[in-house]
Amino acid sequence: MAFDLLLTNARLLDSTVVTDIGVTGGRIAALAPGLPRAAGEVVDAGGCLVSPGFIETHIHLDKSNIIGRCGCEPARNPHGAMERVSAVKHSFTVEDVNARARATLERAISHGTTTMRTHCEVDPKVGLRGFQGVKALVDAYAWAIDIEICVMPQEGMLDNPGTEALMLAALDQGATVIGAAPNYDTDRAGQIRRVFEIAVDRDIDIDMHLDSGTDAHDMDVILVCELAERYGWQGRVAIGHGTKLASATPARFAQVAARMAAAGVALTVLPATDLFLMGRDQTENVRRGVVDGVALHRAGVLANVSTNNVQNPFTPFGDAQLIRMANLMANVTQRGDAADLRIVWDMFTRNAARLLRRGDLGLAVGDPADFVVVDAPDPVQALRDIAPVLLGFKRGRRTFTRERAVLHRPA
Repeated sequence: MAFDLLLTNARLLDSTVVTDIGVTGGRIAALAPGLPRAAGEVVDAGGCLVSPGFIETHIHLDKSNIIGRCGCEPARNPHGAMERVSAVKHSFTVEDVNARARATLERAISHGTTTMRTHCEVDPKVGLRGFQGVKALVDAYAWAIDIEICVMPQEGMLDNPGTEALMLAALDQGATVIGAAPNYDTDRAGQIRRVFEIAVDRDIDIDMHLDSGTDAHDMDVILVCELAERYGWQGRVAIGHGTKLASATPARFAQVAARMAAAGVALTVLPATDLFLMGRDQTENVRRGVVDGVALHRAGVLANVSTNNVQNPFTPFGDAQLIRMANLMANVTQRGDAADLRIVWDMFTRNAARLLRRGDLGLAVGDPADFVVVDAPDPVQALRDIAPVLLGFKRGRRTFTRERAVLHRPA
């Protein structure tokens, strides 16, 4: 049998031996040691970990890389990030958004991301320019990454006339998921209900920014769970942030987690942004605000980890490297055991694929040949090292190569 691509000496997840991966027609055709070397391209993985491509479920390409134009940070203002972005959105052009988003997207690809859901803001200030700038990248980068767009009302929906019409227009023009940000509407429940009505009417998934704050007894996710069950939307709803859970007692955490698990509502942990924004009302013992994704996973909630913002007032740092983000979450939530870290790896691969309802994104025969070669022997060591991704493949075609560093020792 001749393959289009043959990846040799690959160490798969949870395996102690190396194997070969044969690819034909963009899909995995064979997994076995010693496959015939007749192939269009033969690549030696060198005994490194080969993982399904990484999945970014929550990122904001449209407002990435604007930190330099947003002025100085107001001291301890919990709403300062939103206000600083809002103040410059009127200056966004389609070309500007496209260039900034492209830079972030290429970094994500170079760090192993092969599938992405990006959130895009629409409102009367920015119109559809952010959405249009990102949408142009979907086809342009299909050779390396699958991108879906979630349209959202960052600055309110019910209290911000014209925003809903823009959201519907973006859905008409190619957005496939609807988001929410109820903290910025006076009627939080009203926004959530309206978003569900639109999602059900259009048969699309929901991905909300929800429950940022500290009061674990005032959580909008309870209403979200009720609506998911009422509309039969279990498995089609995700929330991002959920920092109120990070302040919950163990009993309250278990109660909310059980409710989410029963309703099929997923949660995306966004550690960099939540660390940067939380606790701005405190001057000592500042709270971390990062939800323990491993604990959620063990409680039956579909939990994953993602980047969120890159170099803007919500998060002035970042390079869209999911291994680094997962390491950060594990570090902050004090999850260092091998069993915990193995779960964390699933949070930007297998779990993330489930959130996007892409059960085919794995490493089985017949799956799309979307995989990466990581400079580590296994996922646990990769997370401990924040190991670099050496090679990426999309549908069996190589998308990038990263050379190992070489030390130049004195003679």
